[in-house]
Amino acid sequence: MAGLNVYSVLVVLFLTCGVVMATKENDQIIKENNCESKMGLPCVLEAFTSIFNTGSISNKCCDELFALEKVCHSALVKRTLENPVFKDLNPATIIAKRIQT
Repeated sequence: MAGLNVYSVLVVLFLTCGVVMATKENDQIIKENNCESKMGLPCVLEAFTSIFNTGSISNKCCDELFALEKVCHSALVKRTLENPVFKDLNPATIIAKRIQT
């Protein structure tokens, strides 16, 4: 029985460390690539609405999103999905919408 408890604690610790490492990795990518400064706020909001809610993205903002590059775009979406506010969103759906956008 004690072995099961130790095993459970190790599994929880491993999963927690994985989430923390993923968060640090995304934050590092965002910082190293200056991702947060590559798009203007109106286009950030438009892209966010298009990916996380419903809506479309204008040609101007599409150009800014394209200039953001896939690395930044992926890291920003992943960091958003790690936020507890968005815990109820289906990551597969969001990733599909990210690709579509």
